[in-house]
Amino acid sequence: MHCRVPISLSVCALIVTGGVSGCEPVDPAETSRFAPHYRGVETQLLDGDLVSFHVVMTGARTTADVDRYAACAAAQYALIRGYGFARHLRTNIVEEGGIWRGDAVYTISAALPRGLKTIDAEVVAANCAENGIPMV
Repeated sequence: MHCRVPISLSVCALIVTGGVSGCEPVDPAETSRFAPHYRGVETQLLDGDLVSFHVVMTGARTTADVDRYAACAAAQYALIRGYGFARHLRTNIVEEGGIWRGDAVYTISAALPRGLKTIDAEVVAANCAENGIPMV
């Protein structure tokens, strides 16, 4: 997941821990052209703490925007279930005719899980709300 949103690098570092090096400021001109349309999230509990998120959007700039939408859904889902963390396992993204579809799988947990692609659900959900990215 890349962290190319108009937020400070310190907040970006809190959102994604370890193994990710895509945090960089965004040119304000690029942000003004970004007009996403979030078309929905479907969640599916796969097994215990394993959850699949299917997201659909238009107006994405890159796969990172779809990744971010799925991460927002995972963060809110973890909070709804009473957990504080999620760990990204995989995301498959396809784009066809301007419609981007993401199929992401996360584990959710009360404690910070092992692994490289972990998120603090409260921090990510707050950032998503601040940036107008809908959640579950």
